[in-house]
Amino acid sequence: MQKQTRVLTQEQLQLFETEGYLIVKGLFRQEEVSEIEATFEEISHSIVPGHFEPVLDEEVVEPLKRYPRVMHPHRFHPTAMKYMLHKPVMDVLADLYGEPALAAQSMFYYKPPGSRGQALHQDNFYLQVEPGNCIAAWTAIDASNEENGGLLVVPKTSDYALVCPEEADSNESFTTHFVKPPKDSKALPAIMDRGDVLFFNGNLIHGSYRNKSNRFRRAFICHYANASAAKIGAFYRPLFREDGTEVNLDVNSNGGPCGVEFDTAYPH
Repeated sequence: MQKQTRVLTQEQLQLFETEGYLIVKGLFRQEEVSEIEATFEEISHSIVPGHFEPVLDEEVVEPLKRYPRVMHPHRFHPTAMKYMLHKPVMDVLADLYGEPALAAQSMFYYKPPGSRGQALHQDNFYLQVEPGNCIAAWTAIDASNEENGGLLVVPKTSDYALVCPEEADSNESFTTHFVKPPKDSKALPAIMDRGDVLFFNGNLIHGSYRNKSNRFRRAFICHYANASAAKIGAFYRPLFREDGTEVNLDVNSNGGPCGVEFDTAYPH
């Protein structure tokens, strides 16, 4: 029996279920992408304690010290909150989940030229959504490809169990966790135009390489949980319904596949 959907075709839904990810075009008008771009350009010249702490007052060699990622901007800026709850995105999520989505996290990555990538990993290792799973909505603010460190996905790993990560190569990854793909699986680049949105399952293995171009690879990234979820990692509370009302799920403190001694509260 086919699922009833709001906006996605049955082919798109099937692609997400089999491959673990889906690129959708047309969810943002170009003026909306420009508003996101302008908002984070303004933020990039400031310090927001606990959310965005760049080194502004000295010349730095490490690009990510000048342009670190912005964590939870929806907690301090209304534009980030507005687009985290962007109705066209929430409609797609409702189709993918088969129920409404709850917004759990927002981020903005500047990824300037020369900056390191992020080792392959799985999102629900951090969010710990139960029962159900998290889904990411990764919006390209700049066109994204292999040259400027675009996202890599390992198809068909959305059903792959969460695993305890290995140590990442700090010369190439700004995060410390690495999940090795299954044998005979290969990470593929998600080629995206400005304004495209990539949705992917919380178990899908994904990451990125270094930005080897002379241009930024900016992205607005949000994570969501299914409305029927009961637990999530403490870092991601409170969650929000599409209408902006808060939801506080119970804290999931089981430590995931590594046990309670392993720190899964790392701010992904």
